[in-house]
Amino acid sequence: MPETPAGSGLVGDRPSERRHAARLGAVWSALEPLVAPASAGGALDVLDIGGGTGGLAVRIAEAGHRVTVVDPSPDALAALDRRARESGVTVAGEQGDLSSLPERGASVDLLLCHGVLELADDPAAALAGLASVLRPGGTLSLLVAQRHAAVIARAMAGHFQQARALLDEDAAAPGSRGRRFVAEELLAWLQDAGLTPGLVQAIRVFADLVPGSLLDLEPGATAALLELERAVAERPEFRPLAARLHVLAVRPA
Repeated sequence: MPETPAGSGLVGDRPSERRHAARLGAVWSALEPLVAPASAGGALDVLDIGGGTGGLAVRIAEAGHRVTVVDPSPDALAALDRRARESGVTVAGEQGDLSSLPERGASVDLLLCHGVLELADDPAAALAGLASVLRPGGTLSLLVAQRHAAVIARAMAGHFQQARALLDEDAAAPGSRGRRFVAEELLAWLQDAGLTPGLVQAIRVFADLVPGSLLDLEPGATAALLELERAVAERPEFRPLAARLHVLAVRPA
């Protein structure tokens, strides 16, 4: 029997699935209460910007919610369609990016923006655009790369000049691509966009440091690592060590 930590919703038989669970289990744990089966509180309108092949979108659709994925890649959207059909659910796929969001108006109850803000020309303006599509009381789930961990990773790999450059990176500088953020600037931009930040999680504090072979071969290792990641996710002192930051922010009613 494969190990399946209670409530993870992500662990499968394959090694890649176990590693994915260890890296993002805390994200799903935060989202799971928001996307409880629709019969419990009515179907939500969910938008996943940059949702790719639908790893989260299909799971949310399985709970009975109306889900749309916006992604610039036709190949990813084709894979999304196949995955949804194999799971017996419907997920709408649209080709697009952050720039097309304001045209929707306030039409979304839950908005997922995972790994997308890093590519925005103006992160603060992008967050304002994200806020504009949320209905009052709607929630934004934001997952971004975290700068301090990237500095450490570059230095540990011997890339000292890259580490030094990242140390002084200005995430708001025009023309920057592949940005990384720190919690303080991210929370300030969310508030400026009219959103109220709530949960802030440190994601992948340890998962990127653990050899994949250990998770593949050691019984119970993924479950134990997932439990450890969850234990430190909401502890502020671990945020500078996290590869990713996950924030839930609400548009006030």
